[in-house]
Amino acid sequence: MIRQKLITIITLVMLLCACDMQQQQSQLSQIKTQNKIRVGTLAGASNYYQAVQGEQGFEYELAQAFAEHLGVELEMVPFFNLTDMFSRLDSGDLDIIASGLTYDSMRSQYYRFGPTYRTISQKLVYKQGRVRPRDFDDLTGNLTVLAKSSHSLALQQVKQTYPDLNWNETEDLDEEELLQAVIDGEIDYTLADSHTLSLFRRYHPNLSIGFSVTRNDPIAWLMRKDNDDSLYALVVPFFGEVKQNNQLYVLEEKYFGHVRQFNYVNTLAYIEAIKKTLPKYQPWFEQYAGSLDWRLLAALSYQESMWNPRAKSPTGVRGIMMLTRATAKQVGVTNRLEPEQNIKGGAEYLAKLVKRIPARIPQPDRTWLALAAYNIGWGHVNDARIITQQQGASPDKWADVKKRLPLLIKKRYYRKTKYGYSRGDVAVKYVDNIRRYYDALVWLDENNAMKKIEPISEPNTVPTTINDTNKSNTNDPT
Repeated sequence: MIRQKLITIITLVMLLCACDMQQQQSQLSQIKTQNKIRVGTLAGASNYYQAVQGEQGFEYELAQAFAEHLGVELEMVPFFNLTDMFSRLDSGDLDIIASGLTYDSMRSQYYRFGPTYRTISQKLVYKQGRVRPRDFDDLTGNLTVLAKSSHSLALQQVKQTYPDLNWNETEDLDEEELLQAVIDGEIDYTLADSHTLSLFRRYHPNLSIGFSVTRNDPIAWLMRKDNDDSLYALVVPFFGEVKQNNQLYVLEEKYFGHVRQFNYVNTLAYIEAIKKTLPKYQPWFEQYAGSLDWRLLAALSYQESMWNPRAKSPTGVRGIMMLTRATAKQVGVTNRLEPEQNIKGGAEYLAKLVKRIPARIPQPDRTWLALAAYNIGWGHVNDARIITQQQGASPDKWADVKKRLPLLIKKRYYRKTKYGYSRGDVAVKYVDNIRRYYDALVWLDENNAMKKIEPISEPNTVPTTINDTNKSNTNDPT
């Protein structure tokens, strides 16, 4: 009898210890056991979104890299307001928040911040046409920001200097919707992070910056603040690794490298051309794109000629895709001023360049390299790739080659190359421009903001001279 009671007691003790051990299991152990890390983010172009090719976004790709670092699957959980997202983190339903949030001393009392991996600034924005405000004393209307956001926290700090400052906060709109509300005249002012604003102004150039509210705000991931350091202990070396191996820079370049500079007049003219000029040629871009995205082909054409079929350059490059005589002959174009022929020939030539890129190079890098080759020739692009490899970087990543292309104008570099001097610096701007045009077209197209019409008769245009000092090697088949 005593023995049976003793066995029962020992069994109960063992069960209690097992339960206690389960309760004491670290956050990292739980992630490993579930084979899944749950990462929360605000849905949007700079964090996470669903595209035709699947999940995309800077924070998504960074979180995916961390999941691979841990050897587990990623579950990205999109949110539409901060309150819900922080509530889920507090309850343990999320492991990390990766949403481009800035470090704040008030937040740091309740949450643990990871290492800084980017910096942004907060801008006060308004619609072009209003009087530009230079500081908060100049505001003459409604200022609305996201509730519980970094913008709200920044305004709370600003109010100490401007005690009469008032603003509204909303959870019903996200950051891009607030920007759209400014465009639509529903609100007068809002605050936006610099990277979100850069992406948004590609297709809404009428959004203007009044002044910077903050500068160089550090961006970091957030975790629960408790006694469990197991996950944090791996976040820190992960960011050290992605900075060291250039992975962070490559992501920055992919999502933000081509939108850092903004030209109001150029963007406004482009949006106007999409409405008035593109519909005349869109059916041909679609018809002859083949394996290419017709919107990429159209963006390339706008960079080349601003969709003017009679454009020409002093070096003899002509037409809506700006083909040289040699390239036109190569792709069967007999009349470069005939837009359908020119578009067909330009599409065929670009497709050849894409195929010429080594098969091991993935998208979108192979497309950006092909665009650079369309501008200065594959030979010069390959010279830049060789320099890239010699300097210890990857010749297969556009972000790395982009850094070395400008070296082709320097004698100490180009004299050692096979094809010599080239305006590689211009090729970088050329590709960045096309990427901006392409992004805008994709957004407008996928949001049903473009009106398609049937091809019409040739517009009454006169030849336009294009200053193409950068085109000495355009369409170079080398």
